[in-house]
Amino acid sequence: MFEALSDRLQSIFDKLNKRGVLNEQDVDMALREVRVALLEADVNFKIVKEFLARVRARAIGAEVHKSLTPGQAVVKIVHEELLATLGEGGKLDLGGPAPHVIMLVGLQGTGKTSMAAKLALYLRNNRQKPLMVAADTYRPAAITQLEQLGKQLQIAVHSEPASAKPLGICRNAISKAAQGAFDVVILDTAGRLQIDDAMMTEIEEIKRELHPQEVLLVADAMTGQEAVNIADAFNKRVKITGLILTKVDGDARGGAAISMRAVTNVPIKFLGQGEKPDALEVFHPDRLVSRILGMGDVMSLIEKAQSQMDEVESQKAAEKMMGGKFDFEDFLGQIKQIKKMGPLGDLLAMIPGFNKVSKELTPEMTEKQLKRTEAIISSMTREERRAPDILNANRKRRIAKGSGTSVEELNQLVKQFRDAQKMMRMLRTNPRMRGLGAAVGRKQ
Repeated sequence: MFEALSDRLQSIFDKLNKRGVLNEQDVDMALREVRVALLEADVNFKIVKEFLARVRARAIGAEVHKSLTPGQAVVKIVHEELLATLGEGGKLDLGGPAPHVIMLVGLQGTGKTSMAAKLALYLRNNRQKPLMVAADTYRPAAITQLEQLGKQLQIAVHSEPASAKPLGICRNAISKAAQGAFDVVILDTAGRLQIDDAMMTEIEEIKRELHPQEVLLVADAMTGQEAVNIADAFNKRVKITGLILTKVDGDARGGAAISMRAVTNVPIKFLGQGEKPDALEVFHPDRLVSRILGMGDVMSLIEKAQSQMDEVESQKAAEKMMGGKFDFEDFLGQIKQIKKMGPLGDLLAMIPGFNKVSKELTPEMTEKQLKRTEAIISSMTREERRAPDILNANRKRRIAKGSGTSVEELNQLVKQFRDAQKMMRMLRTNPRMRGLGAAVGRKQ
């Protein structure tokens, strides 16, 4: 979602970092480029103006002039102000006696019904017992869709005939939840093609009568500049408590997230990352801002590794890696595990300093390279994998022939592997990477 914005900002800051001293003209020139980048990303122009005013006030101040690296100081300021604009990530309010009521609101077509199922699955995975409620009686397909999703995920759904009133459906569902020991009730309310008074009056009535703890606006990340008007209208009428952005894996330019958060002053709580029921990500502003500015996202990489990789094997590999004892045998096992985690380019983007490398890798390139690497290592004997220094000319020719590659490609892989070993020995002194090594194989 933020790829284009990230590319533009990193290009701007690369220019700044090449300058030893920054004057006011340098800052203004950089901020003009930042302004264009933010506007092209569909951030609302008023929010851009306020953001740049805060950055400029700090960037021409003492904290930059006294810095030994002025360019990096400006990046730090932009990082902090972008983080302030996005605010803190918000956890769901599930305090007090059950059942806790969550009401989803939004326009039709934003993926609200699918989001009800994703949210229910997320809650179940976090030891809650959710009940989904089909309260959209204006679109009969919505009732059927939620029922099918409930059946697929084995999560309970409360539905009534389309002739029933939405308020009555929700009231009955909450009574059912109290009797059936459900922890959370998720109300999938009706959406419209555009904001209208009847729609707002209906959800106002549901909120007034049932007092949901959370009123979450489900919004399409591809909405663009209109995002501000949509978020503002819902917030004024029903006082939303949080935002969920859908379709962030599409070609959205990211401005909707920044704009809606700024205009409503409520936290973004989740991001919908795809069509699958588990494609829901808790929103962490600090991680997102770091990735936008090319600083990586080690914590998300750790969590992805914990969820996808074998715990025991990963722990052993992490210990050997951080101890500088990683060999081709371990590498082959890790390749097989990494393939479960998604495109290599996405993973590299989470590691500080590797964002530019990730941009150069297409899915086809990374898949082809992994297969070639796997073939080369598989053609080695166990002894050769554990001690690549014994690879002489005859052994290399045999391995190249067996893997369908060339000796040059084998030599390149061995060189890259040795470089990686040196890097891991250096990174042992880096606290953030030590945390990665310790946590990769350990589930929370």
